[in-house]
Amino acid sequence: MQTIKAAVCREFNAPLVIEEVQLADPKMGEVEVTLDAVAICHSDISYAGGAWGGNLPAVYGHEAAGVITATGEGSGDFKIGDPVVVTLIRACGSCPSCASGTPTICETPYNTAKGPLRTADGEPLDQGMACGAFAEKVVVSHRQIVKIPKTMAKDVASLLSCGVITGVGAVVNAAQLRPGQDVVVIGAGGVGLNAIQGARIAGARRIVAVDMIEDKLEVAKEFGATHGVLASLDAPWKAAYKALGGRGADAVLVTVGAIPAYEQATRYLGPGGKAIMIGMPHSGATASYEPVIMAAVGQGLIGSKMGDVVIQRDIPWMIDLYEQGRLKLDELISGRWELDQINEAIADTKTGSAKRNVILFNR
Repeated sequence: MQTIKAAVCREFNAPLVIEEVQLADPKMGEVEVTLDAVAICHSDISYAGGAWGGNLPAVYGHEAAGVITATGEGSGDFKIGDPVVVTLIRACGSCPSCASGTPTICETPYNTAKGPLRTADGEPLDQGMACGAFAEKVVVSHRQIVKIPKTMAKDVASLLSCGVITGVGAVVNAAQLRPGQDVVVIGAGGVGLNAIQGARIAGARRIVAVDMIEDKLEVAKEFGATHGVLASLDAPWKAAYKALGGRGADAVLVTVGAIPAYEQATRYLGPGGKAIMIGMPHSGATASYEPVIMAAVGQGLIGSKMGDVVIQRDIPWMIDLYEQGRLKLDELISGRWELDQINEAIADTKTGSAKRNVILFNR
């Protein structure tokens, strides 16, 4: 076991505590990655707030990039010195879901409470989301990582681990958007902006961004939205219909976890349209629909976890898009912070104005 610094959640809805923790060496099929950057996702904040339960104490964080500094046996073709992104997608590769090409919903359980982390006193420390990247180093499955170019900045690369693949992936994998179709994206935050630029890349005809904050609608247009609609309007879907030429959307992507957004999502749809459920409400929250309407016009609800990506396929593609200037990543970073500033970075993220705040190590 080695000692590293990490931001530990010891109590839900309380500030994270920077402390020294113990990290085990990589086992069979695992690698150790020394991190350069980790982005703050709203899922981390929700977990730290107790929205979905879980074991405490815990280390969260799951959008990371760094360099491999140790490998276990059977860790594929990865080697020490490889720059990589680290994701939370710990896929076994052989269960029915993995074998059918949907590793984001791998059916093989992994007990995060028995992962590589321990407190300084040797007590169990939960590896949040099978990653635990609010720390100087992580030990993860080699199936969770993807090599990146050595020239790619780690703070930029870290965004590919969740927010980017979730938004872009939901468009191309879950919605299976075709060129010329119309899209509504509810929420213009980190994931929403990536859904917007995913729709642009996929060839959408019109892209309507919906958000509570007018300034965010202007940012959405920089990422490819053709129109912006304030969610605070009495019937925002009517404004979206007008923007779409008098009909509903072929796909509505809900990128926020707000129940009102989910309950209104189907109102934006045209005949045969699909609502893609991406944002994660708190456990126990429910939404209601009138199914006869959806059945009558062939509409559907589709859940999408992590953009339904296969990281070894989709992340290299997105890196190419970035290098070609077709995918915006640098513009997604709102602020750069140190590990000991993580609570301030989380507070800034909670305001809703930040696209992505990134914690930097070793600078």
